[in-house]
Amino acid sequence: MNKINLPPFLKPGDKIGIVAPASVLNYDDLLPGIAVFRDEWGLEVVEGETLKTASNQFSAPDAVRLADLQAMLDDPSIKAVIAARGGYGCSRIVDQLNFDQFLKNPKWVVGFSDLTVILSQIFDLGYASLHAPMGKSITTDGAELAKESLRQMLFGEMPHYKIDIHPLNQAGIANGQVVGGNLCILAHLIGSQTDVDTDGKILFIEDINEYLYNLDRMMIQMKRAGKFDKLAGLIVGQFSDMKDNTNPTFGKTYYEIIQEHIAGFDYPVCFNFPVGHVGDNRAMGVGMEAVLNVTSEGVSFQFENSAF
Repeated sequence: MNKINLPPFLKPGDKIGIVAPASVLNYDDLLPGIAVFRDEWGLEVVEGETLKTASNQFSAPDAVRLADLQAMLDDPSIKAVIAARGGYGCSRIVDQLNFDQFLKNPKWVVGFSDLTVILSQIFDLGYASLHAPMGKSITTDGAELAKESLRQMLFGEMPHYKIDIHPLNQAGIANGQVVGGNLCILAHLIGSQTDVDTDGKILFIEDINEYLYNLDRMMIQMKRAGKFDKLAGLIVGQFSDMKDNTNPTFGKTYYEIIQEHIAGFDYPVCFNFPVGHVGDNRAMGVGMEAVLNVTSEGVSFQFENSAF
């Protein structure tokens, strides 16, 4: 199991950077999030070049997105780097990133969706990061609890999540490091330099806008690669805007597909956890130690404020 270090927690007055390392962004959509970081949380915001540029579907060409993120990682005065949005593009630049300066002055990196590949790279380097709301999504409808969970994590106040029961849950208690993120990206990483070791871990998964047959294919890929074999526990988040064939249909719901592929494993499983492409996207400390307790009365999930 990787030994994971925590970057220094933030304090009011600290400087954070915001970049768009993947898809193009409407800058005006980011302004409410910047106001949260600056006016509510008392942080100094440094804006990256990629917040106001565009190159087809990307925020900028690969070289520019790489340089923008690299500058934020290298600057020792910046204590956290928060993605403006996800989309697609991080896999195109992750192997060119240089983490030498990051390792000398580690900082929190925050994002989800396409950022899963960056968070996985940081985990491989031995540091925690945050799968959490980004600049654009932190002020969307229903994001109040998610926004507060990110603030707590960044400032060293570990949140305690309590989740309602779900009929597909599997009871038990799990202790372990937390890994995971977007299911499509996790399957995409298999066999790469940023492949995620799930043995002994609490894995969380989520996704959006996929056909049900493709969800089934991704679950099969994860299962064939042994990603479910030795988990401490599994958290199944939100699978938003999933699509089905019109005629004939796939015949199962997205949660039924997932449950089919993990049937037979005896670790605790929590369905319908508030993480994913939804307003209530709670912050998850990738690499951090946590306790998952699934019972017939509800689910408790608690991070520990320490390195593992």
